[in-house]
Amino acid sequence: MPQVLKNLALIDQANIHSNRDFLLDENGLTPLVEGQKIEGFEVIDCSGLFVSKAWIDLRCSSGDPGFEHKEDIDSLCETLLKSGFGTGVLLPNTNPVIQSKNEIDYVKAKSAKHAVKLLIQAAVTIGTKGEDLTEILDMHYQTGVKIFGDGLVTLANSDRYMKILQYLQKFDGVLFDHAYDPLLSIFGKMHEGKISTNLGLKGIPNLAEDVAIQKNLEILRYTGGKVHFQTLSTRKGVDLIRKAKAEGLKVTSDISIYQLIFKDSDLVTFDPNYKVIPPFRREEDRQALIEGLKDGTIDALVSNHQPQDYDSKFMEFDLAENGMAGLMTFLPAMVSLEKELTWPLLIDKVTSGPAKVIEDSEKDSWVIFDPKEKWTFNRQMSPSKASNSPWFGKELQGKAKYFIKAGALTKLT
Repeated sequence: MPQVLKNLALIDQANIHSNRDFLLDENGLTPLVEGQKIEGFEVIDCSGLFVSKAWIDLRCSSGDPGFEHKEDIDSLCETLLKSGFGTGVLLPNTNPVIQSKNEIDYVKAKSAKHAVKLLIQAAVTIGTKGEDLTEILDMHYQTGVKIFGDGLVTLANSDRYMKILQYLQKFDGVLFDHAYDPLLSIFGKMHEGKISTNLGLKGIPNLAEDVAIQKNLEILRYTGGKVHFQTLSTRKGVDLIRKAKAEGLKVTSDISIYQLIFKDSDLVTFDPNYKVIPPFRREEDRQALIEGLKDGTIDALVSNHQPQDYDSKFMEFDLAENGMAGLMTFLPAMVSLEKELTWPLLIDKVTSGPAKVIEDSEKDSWVIFDPKEKWTFNRQMSPSKASNSPWFGKELQGKAKYFIKAGALTKLT
């Protein structure tokens, strides 16, 4: 049955459009024409709600295969959907690593029944160990995968980096690069600075990220190709990407949304939920990320959803695994940033921005959300298996309400 969605405000990358009525039928979501007959249609009051294209997350993790107790394909897809995302780019760091047609087919088969679309970042080195290359060309031509990278592991070998870019140019593939120097950050637990010194924790300097980005940009200048830099966190890193774009290099970038919420000072409680890579930085780095979003240097916001089970996370801070569950709290994070960044800019960074990076958009998918609804986040109400969120037990604001795909409306809450 066709449905009429009344008093719904549309957000795109340019504006928040005034409330109007929309018709949802087999043709998708379209503005209701004045005087159009709606007798017999189901009418849903959407007063106070926003609608936008379904969101795209360029960086999320699952433990499936190998670590299904942390997250499996089903729980990840359900969490993406309930969080407002229509597409997620899956990292390859599983066991076995997603590095051949077999693993890619496995993920595709398990995710096919879900409304959410999973795109795969296939590993570029065997076991994501940074040495021998995977069968990049075979994976692309057999499965259609165009996104490659080693996910949570940095590509530190310059010779391999160069060869990867040369291979990817054969089919216009893109390298997703999590850039940092592993030796400059070795044994690091948080941002290097006054607070790390006071806490007695080994720090990770901005230099570790800045040097890697600068080196990889030089390789890109030499070889050509396309690189998407993930999870930027430093002021200089943003400036390097800005200059590379101005030069005409095929470069894009994203940041984890939680880098805009937290700073290194939040680690004074030694809460392992705040142990992430890259680490939370200083306020001046945060301000540089904000400016990078505003001027287009940074193309996308990502959840950087890295689920961990209780035993992997809740131990001494030094020994705890890195990562934060970031999907269910993504909309509340955007709500908290709305005054600083505006809704059109935020929506741009989760729709058209990431769509340009992967050259894939959600044409027939929409999310309807309430930016004012307050709710208490706990593990029981989340479809994710993750135990590692600093927001558990806290009241949050902003909730996804409906998901639309191919003319079908799914209620999320």
